[in-house]
Amino acid sequence: MEKKSEINGHTVPSSSSTDRIIEKSAQRSCGEKVLEFLKRNLLVIMTVSGVLVGVGLGMVVRSMKLTKAQMIYFAFPGEMLLRMLKMIILPLVVCSLISGAASLDTRSLGKLGGIAVAYFLGTTLIASGIGVTLAFIIKPGVGAGALNTNSLGLESVTPNKETADSFLDLARNLFPSNLVAAAFRSYATDYKMVASGNDSNGTILYQKVPIASETDGMNILGLVLFAMVFGVALKKLGAEGEELIRFFNAFNEATMVLVSWIMWYIPFGIIFLVGSKIVEMEDVVLLVTSLGKYIVASILGHIIHGGIVLPLIYFAFTRKNPFSFLSGLITPFTTAFATCSSSATLPSMIKCVEENNGVDKRISRFILPIGATVNMDGAAIFQCIAAVFIAQLNNTELNGGQIFTILVTATASSVGAAGIPAGGIITIAIILEAIGLPTNDLSLMLAVDWIVDRTTTVVNVEGDALGAGILHHINQLEMKKKQEKEQQELDEVHVEAVANVQAEGETSPLVTHQSKDSGATPEAVESVL
Repeated sequence: MEKKSEINGHTVPSSSSTDRIIEKSAQRSCGEKVLEFLKRNLLVIMTVSGVLVGVGLGMVVRSMKLTKAQMIYFAFPGEMLLRMLKMIILPLVVCSLISGAASLDTRSLGKLGGIAVAYFLGTTLIASGIGVTLAFIIKPGVGAGALNTNSLGLESVTPNKETADSFLDLARNLFPSNLVAAAFRSYATDYKMVASGNDSNGTILYQKVPIASETDGMNILGLVLFAMVFGVALKKLGAEGEELIRFFNAFNEATMVLVSWIMWYIPFGIIFLVGSKIVEMEDVVLLVTSLGKYIVASILGHIIHGGIVLPLIYFAFTRKNPFSFLSGLITPFTTAFATCSSSATLPSMIKCVEENNGVDKRISRFILPIGATVNMDGAAIFQCIAAVFIAQLNNTELNGGQIFTILVTATASSVGAAGIPAGGIITIAIILEAIGLPTNDLSLMLAVDWIVDRTTTVVNVEGDALGAGILHHINQLEMKKKQEKEQQELDEVHVEAVANVQAEGETSPLVTHQSKDSGATPEAVESVL
């Protein structure tokens, strides 16, 4: 029987009964906390689980020996995810950059843009240095001289573009001649042989002449530059441009709603993206044993840069814990790992950076699209390692000038690297051409690119996100200083106004007259009035 006490005629539960009630409420609150945690992180849990389920499903289906056609059908849900993410890239990049550039004043835009460029170039140069250093320490190509394209049964890759033309194409793509075509095509130099005369024997001499051509794929670089400049132009218009700015702001918000819907499909699509890659693998054991040191060097470089260097840079600027910032970005990191595409990760990255880390929309929607286009830290690491690996493979000693060329070329060419799977392979060809190495071993990189490209993309998007966090912090400090300065000016004006009022009061004729009359008799004062 439960004991009860009676106070003033009222029955009160005993202390043991009270303890049980408190315990039940504590249990209930604990359960509610767990449910709240699951509800808040449901998408993250589902996305990470999707990767694990995809690996398991891929291993099971792999043993079924599917035909090529069956593999395509199996990968269909993953293909739909990629198509949805790519569909949203164009409106997201253009509208977010226009609204972001238009919402910042020209001075802030110039300052933040300068800091962003310095951050992107600095981190990419550091990444290139890490890649070259690791390649010389681990020596992935030493002792692998017998390894070649034919030994692994791979098709040769022979890009024939000149280094100078690669950089000229980069400049040409910055200014697309047709904005509509830039949404699905980009400029790429091709070559044709033109007769240039005869030699002494009468043989016709031919000359390789560069000609204009276009390749499939969005010219994201040109669209980014146009959107930024167009946003600044709208801001300059003042009241006349407000209507169009509001239109792009609304368009941007509607795009983010679409992104939030697509994100719920990500866990399901990732299962089949990862699973299909495992099913498609040829002889992974042979590849890993042959190129294992190259894979280890690349992934180790990504761990060092993404786990140590970038967080330290973030901490140096903000004095905040970088890992608490990164913990809110698990969904975009998982998306990056599964899709191998910085551009496809952009929608979920913008949403998570704003909602989970509180980054100002004006900053995130201005800097993240630029970062997804020009900031390729992870790519710079594996490109430098690949260049040194191929040099070691061909028993070529690299001198100081060639190493410097690798660092500069990798940093510069990563700006134009496409934010798509295997986009960095062509960039390696530019580096190899710049230092005079053969490009016929590029297919070795392509063979293991599906492994290395996953960590590469994660580091790429991590650099973008931390850059947005740093710029947000700098912008907050600037706004705080501006508010303090304005408050100080208001206080000075207030003090000056009070002083003027007091001075006017002391010299007022009425006050002077009253002070003179204060010593007079009431009769005299009466007569004056």
